[in-house]
Amino acid sequence: MRSSCLFFLLVICFSCSKIEPRRPINPKTSTTLYKETIKEAIALNKVENEKISQLIKKDSTKVYIQSSNGFWYTYINKIEGDLPKPVKGNEVTLEYNITDLNDSILYSKQNLGVKKYIVDKEDFISGLQKGIKLMKIGETITFVIPSYSAFGITGDGDKIGLNKSIKSTVKLINIK
Repeated sequence: MRSSCLFFLLVICFSCSKIEPRRPINPKTSTTLYKETIKEAIALNKVENEKISQLIKKDSTKVYIQSSNGFWYTYINKIEGDLPKPVKGNEVTLEYNITDLNDSILYSKQNLGVKKYIVDKEDFISGLQKGIKLMKIGETITFVIPSYSAFGITGDGDKIGLNKSIKSTVKLINIK
């Protein structure tokens, strides 16, 4: 009897082994997902840039300048002279609108009203934050902004859809 109890006790002790968790059959590493996301973003940016290039080619009456920040702009009213431009911390007063690339109005300047914005201190459309710093008081510029510098992959949840490039005509009224 003792020997059978001892036998069962030894069997129980040696039969227990580490429990190993189940692994996925085809695991995807975070690096793989990251690389896929980058490829998708590059493809999307290429498509957007092509649409913007086509828009610029069609609009032969204006000269568009490509900024180093990824947007394009053209002067509607350019002020010559050595006037100051907004810098970080300045409060600017401006009027602007937002249209799609086909010039369909999404938000009119009447709907948006006059905006006061503290440069680089408040949340605003990324492309316009950078573009405003190119302007002088009294100038009007039309900016063509790809989605990654506008409302991104989510849009604005209302009139601007997912991954949509926009145009915005901005008039700088004042700098404080």
